[in-house]
Amino acid sequence: MNLSSGHCNISDWLRLEATVKASVYVVSFSFATFITVVIIATVSQNLKLRKEVRYILLCHHLLCISSYCGLGVVFQGMRALLANSPVLMCWVVFGAQLSVGEGILFTLALMAVNTYLAICWPLKYLSFVHSVRYRILAGTWMIIILKNVCLFLIESTNSTQTAVFKSEPLCPVILNGVPARAIGMVFLFLPLSVILISYSLIYREGKRAGHFNRSNIKARRTVLIHLVQLSIHVIPTLLFIGLGKMCGVFFFALNLVLFGVFAFAQCFNPLIYGLWNRELQSRLYRWMCCLLWCGHSMNRRGPV
Repeated sequence: MNLSSGHCNISDWLRLEATVKASVYVVSFSFATFITVVIIATVSQNLKLRKEVRYILLCHHLLCISSYCGLGVVFQGMRALLANSPVLMCWVVFGAQLSVGEGILFTLALMAVNTYLAICWPLKYLSFVHSVRYRILAGTWMIIILKNVCLFLIESTNSTQTAVFKSEPLCPVILNGVPARAIGMVFLFLPLSVILISYSLIYREGKRAGHFNRSNIKARRTVLIHLVQLSIHVIPTLLFIGLGKMCGVFFFALNLVLFGVFAFAQCFNPLIYGLWNRELQSRLYRWMCCLLWCGHSMNRRGPV
């Protein structure tokens, strides 16, 4: 953090920032959770959809988004309210949010690989993917959690046991060291590279087969929308890591603008990856029509 200016009170800036972020997280959590519940309810009511890997990954991805926003409300709320929480509790909440945040990007990478295998290797797709789907998901989460636990242990070696259990009014953020940032960048670019490679192979296969030139123009548009959404997700993260925390109105406003763009991307992930699906659209339409019809019937019947 930049503390060079004598009149700069970094605590005041961090508390104001936490207040704004907590408010944005509340809105994002409400919207993302509503869409997540609707989509998961739609998938769970259909046996065919429940068995498809792409919908398993989609529901997993949506749960990661809702959990990330919910944990963001908790962590930033603790900072904004000066909850005087133990440092260890702050680290646990922050570490959980970091883990599900990485889970968002890794599930996107698995969704891209699944789409590539379904398009480019259709004959071997079902037997291979259905045999390894849960093992890959479990392995991905084990790697993410083990990485974060190891980083927290490394970073906590600089703190005494008393400092770890000490209560702090403004929850500190850990994992600001060089090793943590370097490993974080690796875990950012690894799934991003998998996504870009998968999409490029899908595009090349579609162009070779002529799909993008005739009957599947929507597929090219879908890939483009996904890439734009990914850039909105990744670019603010890179700028966050590069800028760090600095005092001043300009840096405060820039930080909130970047966070707003990032929150927008998280909030609309369920719409882009869920409601863009044609099969889900038709089932959601029938489900919503049924709910509206039931509500209208109850209103006409009136209170008993």
